[in-house]
Amino acid sequence: MTDRLPHEKGFHVSWDQIHRDSRALAWRLDGHGPDDGAWKAVVAITRGGMAPAMIVARELDIRTVDTISVKSYDHQDQTNAKVLKAPDSKIMGDGTGILVVDDLVDTGKTLELVRKMYPKAHFATVYAKPSGRPMVDTFITEVSQDTWIFFPWDMALQYVEPYRGKD
Repeated sequence: MTDRLPHEKGFHVSWDQIHRDSRALAWRLDGHGPDDGAWKAVVAITRGGMAPAMIVARELDIRTVDTISVKSYDHQDQTNAKVLKAPDSKIMGDGTGILVVDDLVDTGKTLELVRKMYPKAHFATVYAKPSGRPMVDTFITEVSQDTWIFFPWDMALQYVEPYRGKD
């Protein structure tokens, strides 16, 4: 057992890495949509899913892109999550042909909420943790549940103490 805080088991993702991993996600999804392999639209779960969704949409030449905004009032307990902004209902239907993209599935509560709204959508994330994996159809990299992912849009360059020791 260690005395580390949860965020000290960090997985730092650079802009280059999220771009490469999002492209890999697109390649994995290519040809798997229900319309002769094509997807009708991409829906990004804001805010983390916006960069990966843009990259996936570009790679797969999907021109219809929308967002769904989900807010959980307690990051640790996402049972009180609610939708602040839903995508265009005419496009969404039951989710058939829709690719829902997020950066990460952690507990799976956000995707569970969105999946209830659009049960036939395809859910894809760049990164996945074990607790949330049942909620995602396609992902690129799995990390342990206790790993904290540091995304480039959340970071600034600054000095960080060494992981072990000070020498």
